Amino acid sequence: MFRGTFGGTTMNEEGPSFILAGNAPYENRGCEAIVRGTVKILRKHFNDPCFICVSRFSSDEQFNRQRAVERDGAITHLQTCGRMSREQALRNFWRPYTWSYVHKRYFRPEMLKYLEYQKMIPHLDGAAAVLSVGGDNYSLDYGIPTLFTDLDDIAIEKGRPIVIWGASVGPFDKIPEYEGYMARHLREVTGIFARESATIDYLRGIDVVENVYPVSDPAFMMDPEKPAGIEDEISIEEDSIGINLSPLMANYVTGGDLDRWTELAASIVAEVAARTGMRIYMIPHVTVPDSNDYEFMRRAVARIRDGREKITLVPPRYNAAETKWIIGRMAVFAGARTHATIAALSSGVPTLSFAYSIKARGINRDLFGSDDNCLGPDMLAPETIAEKIGSMLSQRSQIQSSLRSTIPKVQEGAMKAGKYLRNILDD
Repeated sequence: MFRGTFGGTTMNEEGPSFILAGNAPYENRGCEAIVRGTVKILRKHFNDPCFICVSRFSSDEQFNRQRAVERDGAITHLQTCGRMSREQALRNFWRPYTWSYVHKRYFRPEMLKYLEYQKMIPHLDGAAAVLSVGGDNYSLDYGIPTLFTDLDDIAIEKGRPIVIWGASVGPFDKIPEYEGYMARHLREVTGIFARESATIDYLRGIDVVENVYPVSDPAFMMDPEKPAGIEDEISIEEDSIGINLSPLMANYVTGGDLDRWTELAASIVAEVAARTGMRIYMIPHVTVPDSNDYEFMRRAVARIRDGREKITLVPPRYNAAETKWIIGRMAVFAGARTHATIAALSSGVPTLSFAYSIKARGINRDLFGSDDNCLGPDMLAPETIAEKIGSMLSQRSQIQSSLRSTIPKVQEGAMKAGKYLRNILDD
């Protein structure tokens, strides 16, 4: 039996509890992959752990769907409370909760974080650690990450170890004042388990060093699963090309013009199909209501006039492990969603990343020593992508050989996260 202390609180490792907070619903397969990989890692290093997964859901229906599909009995899901919109406040004007919220918002704003995470608070004292999961939450890609720095603050104030887990961090240099704040904040957390060297280099540049640990993304540890009865629904032809495109890319490629990005996406797929003559599988990886790959790719495919018979749109019902199995059947995969590309790379599939942030380039540099297999937003011309995929097809054997050599090392890096956490809690 292991007994360690942190902040004066004794932890008993017989069934330690870990809070996994900050991830999106499983409709984001990347977030599910992070959870599955994290659970696998911690089970290797701790005896019979259990997990409290705290996520923000767009509706009670979405929350209930996630609980219904959860297949791991050691995982309990909780819903953050969310911050009240103006419309919600007006609709519930006479409720005491509304007035309490308004009072805190305007007179004690530092307490809003406790409202957001109020369902998590009762579990803190019994938790061995809080792991802030989600991959790239600590960046400006989705706005100021107040939701996640608030989570850190709560754990620190309650004397619990808080680890930014398997993450890419930054950059924040577009807002210099905020970058200064984040540098101070990041030095205060228990640990930053950085999943790629680009993050480590950035953190070193803002003098965040002592609490940084090099690891790999936990999603590299998720095992694929063949979907039951998939042959009755969709035929997966070996040696095809898999493509994942997301509506999120409009923000980086067309200045937020989704229609123009849809048209460009259609041209990309049509060009790849025409140049290679191979079957194309359009594979969604995120299907949340406000950023749905499936609906976006469905609209893009509908705009293709010639060669549509070579294109198959994969239904959105498959979970993260099943989607990884499908991706693993491809000869080459090209993806916008980082964890879709991780599913491909960890399956030994030559992979082209559409890199709009630090994470894709960092992961590729660590795997291959370069980011040659990444294309930035300014390089997404249909001809460029088709040519790159053609080149990867011709070098398929060499790339596969390289992945067979490097992926086990990457998975070792992912497993080290559990060792680092164990050492932190032991101390």
